[in-house]
Amino acid sequence: MARPDRGRSASAAGRFARTILLAALAGGGAHLPLLHADDALSAPACPVRVPASGASAGELSARIYACFGSAAAGLRFRDETLDRLTVLARLATTKSSGERRALFQSLEPVWRSIDGDGDETSPWRALNRLHITQLQSRDGSLAARAAALGVDPAQVEPWLVAVLQAWRDALADQDLEPWDFYFHTGAMERALAGHLPLESLRPLNDRVYRELGADPSQLGIEYDIAPRAGKDPVAFTDFVTRQRQLPDGTWAPGHYRVSATYATGGAGNLAELLHETGHAIHIAAIRASPGLSDWPDSDIFTEALADLVALDVYDPAWQQRYLGDSVPAADALRAKYAVIVMDVAWALFELRMQADPERDPNAVWTGIMQQYLRIRPHPEWSWWAMRGQLVSGPGGMLNYALGAILIADLRARTRELFGQQPWGDTTWYARVAERLFRFGLERPSRRVIEDYLGRPVTPEALRAELRAR
Repeated sequence: MARPDRGRSASAAGRFARTILLAALAGGGAHLPLLHADDALSAPACPVRVPASGASAGELSARIYACFGSAAAGLRFRDETLDRLTVLARLATTKSSGERRALFQSLEPVWRSIDGDGDETSPWRALNRLHITQLQSRDGSLAARAAALGVDPAQVEPWLVAVLQAWRDALADQDLEPWDFYFHTGAMERALAGHLPLESLRPLNDRVYRELGADPSQLGIEYDIAPRAGKDPVAFTDFVTRQRQLPDGTWAPGHYRVSATYATGGAGNLAELLHETGHAIHIAAIRASPGLSDWPDSDIFTEALADLVALDVYDPAWQQRYLGDSVPAADALRAKYAVIVMDVAWALFELRMQADPERDPNAVWTGIMQQYLRIRPHPEWSWWAMRGQLVSGPGGMLNYALGAILIADLRARTRELFGQQPWGDTTWYARVAERLFRFGLERPSRRVIEDYLGRPVTPEALRAELRAR
């Protein structure tokens, strides 16, 4: 697939989703056993009917997220039952536009799980209003998250628009249906599919990191990536146990778990698995005192670090090394940046709906798609409503959009410091960990970033890459 939904880790969205489920059902108790949506809420009434008053953001979010998880795991297409990511993957590989349209429309139960009938009774519209109140009253606000990176909050929306405009400027003079967008950007997926069957994902993931000096088996990383009922629909990575310093100054390793669901292979699923393992090698490298041995203080920084290796999937030289085949650079870049611009578009959508929650979300999404991605309008569908991160926390998609800007900057600097193609350099992990991974909460993310870059973060690296494509 063109990886339209990166899934991404629970360091932000997944962990928060599980937290709100627990808070809603157990009164907010901390350190309780982790629950999956299907475990927590048996047979939820879907789509959620919003009570006239009294529901908290956590309670409403938990209920919508449970409906989303159930819908995403049980989509009907012809005589098959498919999950959401499999449907999206097939959009990149199905040759018939008519068949792609039918696949795309099979996602309607997912849209309805979040947006209901798409009118004033929409569960997501009610949740968005509650999230706005949250953002105004706590440090999860846009201003706080931007400030944690050293970014002026007033610059966030102009940065998002600039990235989308750079994509628009590079597009051919052609409008696409939404189901055809995935196929148009999916040439890399189609070309490499034969090299990436499902059973190849985990061995290839392990080889990539082992050759960088970060062998998952040596770092205590475990994987739960086979499909099964009741699983969280969003991929995530988290601690199982934390590493600890021994009296002699050495460190006893911890254990870390990657959770995802892969029913098929392909470049998109490989990229997501590499991303999740990127989270795991990050937290495995933390060397901080017990109270500070945790995810950094910025979810945006956390998400960016996970792509430090994962985005190599889109490098033809990397493909040749690890797959024995490659695609033209234009096809690779189109696949890579289709993912990024969709994340940026969702973030801009959230910002605009937070600025004016009375607007019709379908109209807001249609406007962004038409203006910047040249995707034909379908205001009759709530097709924006297929990301669990829209439900699991306020402004969750901003983590990915700003993360894309940040990781372009960090990857450019990493290439300067450690080489353009570090594959096979088993010293890479230790050297990068010393500069980026080891701090946990011991050092503010802004300081880590600016020390590494030698300056504040800017969107110029990403904009330059988009212009070059």
